[in-house]
This record gives sequence, C-alpha cells and structure tokens, in this order.
Amino acid sequence: MRIKWRHWALPAALLALAVPAATGCDSSQDGRLKPTAGPSTSVARVCAKPASGPAKAPAGAVTVDPSKAGDLAEKTKNSPPNTTFWLKPGKHRLEADRYAQVIPKKGDVYLGAPGAVLDGRKTNQYAFGGTARDVSIRYLTVQGFVAPRDEGVVNHDSADGWVIEHATIQRNSGAGLMAGARQQVRASCLRDNGQYGVNAYKGNGRISGLVLEGNEIAGNNTDDWERKRSGCGCTGGVKFWAVDGADIRGNWVHDNRGTGLWADTNNNDFLIEDNVLEANDGAALIYETSYNAVIRKNTIRRNNWVEGRKYADRGDNFPFATLYLSESGGEPRVRARTDRIEVYRNLLENNWSGITLWENADRFCNSPANTSSGDCTLLVKDIDRCARPAIATEPLYADCRWKTQRVDIHNNRFVLDTSVVGCTVKCDRMAVLANYGTYPDWSPYQGDRVAEAITGKQHNRWHDNTYVGPWKFVAHDPSRVLDSGQWQGTPYRQDAGSTFRAQGGG
Repeated sequence: MRIKWRHWALPAALLALAVPAATGCDSSQDGRLKPTAGPSTSVARVCAKPASGPAKAPAGAVTVDPSKAGDLAEKTKNSPPNTTFWLKPGKHRLEADRYAQVIPKKGDVYLGAPGAVLDGRKTNQYAFGGTARDVSIRYLTVQGFVAPRDEGVVNHDSADGWVIEHATIQRNSGAGLMAGARQQVRASCLRDNGQYGVNAYKGNGRISGLVLEGNEIAGNNTDDWERKRSGCGCTGGVKFWAVDGADIRGNWVHDNRGTGLWADTNNNDFLIEDNVLEANDGAALIYETSYNAVIRKNTIRRNNWVEGRKYADRGDNFPFATLYLSESGGEPRVRARTDRIEVYRNLLENNWSGITLWENADRFCNSPANTSSGDCTLLVKDIDRCARPAIATEPLYADCRWKTQRVDIHNNRFVLDTSVVGCTVKCDRMAVLANYGTYPDWSPYQGDRVAEAITGKQHNRWHDNTYVGPWKFVAHDPSRVLDSGQWQGTPYRQDAGSTFRAQGGG
C-alpha cells in the first residue's frame, strides 16, 4: 500500500529476451498511452482470440438455459458437489438482486459453450462466491458485475483451489477475480475491470501456491481509483497481499492504468518469469514490504510514462522507476526457493527509468508513519515487541523493519532512447537510496543510518549488465546523481563487469 508521507514511498508462451517490438504506441491528449499493438511473438493474446468451449454438453453435465434468469444459481443449489454445468450459448443472467450470485459446491465445474456469457447487467455485485474448494470455471465470459472497491466478482470469498482457464473476465467494477490458496489462472483474459484484474487477498489469511500463467491482463483500473482516493495504492493489473509462493509466468500485462503487477506487504517466494510487461501507466512491477523473489527473462518496455512524467513535471527528483523494490529484500530466515531478490536476464527498454531500490527510514513496524503497521513483518509476530522504547535496543530493532537487502541485479539489458520516451531529464535513473530518518522522535533509525545501510551494508549489487543510452545512477539519497564512472568507483563499486554505450536505440 502507498504510505502517505511526501513522495518518499511511492512511493503466453515462454518469451526469449529478444522479443520484437510492438508496432506502435502513442500518447493521447490526456497523457495516457493509447492501447498498444500486440508483439509479433506468441505472447498471451487471449483477449483477441479466446478459446472456444465445448459446443455440446459433456456426458453427465447439467445444461443451463440462458432464457431462464437465475437458472445457473438454482441448478447449482439443487445439485450435489462435483457437478459439471454446461452453459448454453447466449447471455445468462442472475436474479435482479444486488446480492444474487452463484454459490458453488466443492469440485463443481462450469463450462461455457461458444458465446456463453454470464452478465451482471450492472445490477449484481458478485458472480461466483462462497467457500467451496476446488471449483473450476472454463471458457466462460463474466462481465457487467458491480463489486465494491477492494472486492471481486469471481471467487468473491477467496476460496482455495479454484481453477480459472480460458475465461474472459471483463468490464466489471472492483476486481474481476479474487484469489485463494492453490488457485490457478491460466490462458484467461482479464481486462477493463474497474479496479484490478486480480486481487490476491484473503482477509487475515495467507495465500500459497498461486499460479498465473499465460493470461492477458490489460486495461484495468478503468475507474481510476488513485484519482478518487489519492495515495491509496489500490490499483493496477494484479495486486498481491500476503501471498506465500506464486508463479507468474508467460503473461502479457499491458495498458493498465497504474502498476502492472504489485506485490504489497508480506509476500514471499515469487517467481516472475517470461512475461511481457508493457505500456502500463505506472511501474511494470512493484515489490513492496515483501521477501525473496526471482524476476527473470521478462520483457519490460514503455512503462511508467504517465506517472513518471507527472512527478517529473512537478519538480520531484525521486527516481520513479519501472521496477520498484520498496522495503523488500532477500531473507534467509523466511523459507523460499531463493534467499535473495534476484533480477536477471530481463530486457528493460524505453521505460521511464530503470530499477529503484528504496527503503524508507521512517517506515517500520509500529511506527506511526507506517499505515500498514498492523501487518507488521513476517519476522515479528508480536507488534508489541517493536513498541517504544523496546525498539531502541538490540536485537529487536533489526527485525522491526522491512529491509531492502540481498538484491542481486545482473545480466540484464537496459535500453533507453529518450527520443522514444519523449524526455530529457529524470527518466534515465537507476537507484539505491533512502531518506533521512526524522520520525517519530523516538525512532532509532534517524539520520543517514538507513541510507548508509541500503547503499553499502545490505548486500545490494548490480553487476554484468548491459546499458545502452544516457543512464545515470542515484545512490544514498536523491541528491547524489552519478555517472557510470562514479557508480563503479569508490565507495559504491556497483556494476562490475557491466558495459555502457552512450547512444540511444537498440
């Protein structure tokens, strides 16, 4: 979640590195990007070419009639668990009540025939709810539902073990889809929803074993929630909260209003690979107050043009980036497939800046400056351990904050042509920094302590990368803008083995 003090805490197939460029991307009059033509490679273009479901009811399936309002909910109610429902072609409706919805039983399967649509008609809030496990929804379009902010239309109650495949979830309010443990979302189109394509949130519980693979996640946050609730941090293509173990691969995440993928608060053990993340208004990826991730072999291009330019035009000198790691790092004490945040073999091309590693000195467990204090940290189960004055003594205060540490950035290609991005300054940054600690007055993190730690003591490292274009580097705090020689020299010693080519282009 975004923290509301100044600007400090802004803040499908497997794809090869050399993914061909899209055919074009222009700015509209309001500063947003026009929808981007798809890459010529076989990325997850499932919205334009959705797969078709079975034309006939499978043996033993219950047939659902679109001419009867509420037929799907009624037949689900009257059937035993593990029933397969086949929705005939046409527009299916629920009863005209805002809370009318389908409540599946364990193991139920919903199959849409070609042209089958479940339409909420801007009347019903939810399509599928309840706590039944292991429900499957395939080949079905779900649209026109009006879930409230932070709630979702499909799997509204975040039940576990659901499988969503070859579905189209579009033009709903709130989130198109919620997520539970062991949920799999594959080859689906999640587009033009009011808030998120997916909101991976389970109340006070944790989500494990989440898979998003081969989906097209596009054009979400049509209700522009950041404009309605400034600084809410409640927008984007996908938002993850307290997810322990996620595989996010082979997705095309594009043209979302806000961030493409955003892992926010106590997430752990993410594998983000072989995705195309492009033309999102904000960052392509934010990993915030979270742990342990592998980010590899992604193509990341033309992101953050809208939000980055907005802050630069205001005179803000913070290095707003397309890949933003905020209070997140590798933590060996938290079990995962890696004990670092590893960022490698990615192509970042013509984004607004590159990678920023950030740690807010005033953001820690039980700090009044931290609006997510109630979540605390995975390593501190009892928030009272971090209360004043105990925090001021070892060993507690070391674990009372989320640290940007053990980040390894290597073998990536960073390309910047400012004539393509349409900028001359502040769009060319790579950064590792913190603010000067000031708040609260009893904080043990005041002064340059955190800035010195993130820059030189927490094992954050760039090396063996390739840079093309006029890149600059920010270290310690926003005022220290370095050239490549200063970045590689004492005291920072970053990007050993990297190459730099000044001219723009590919």
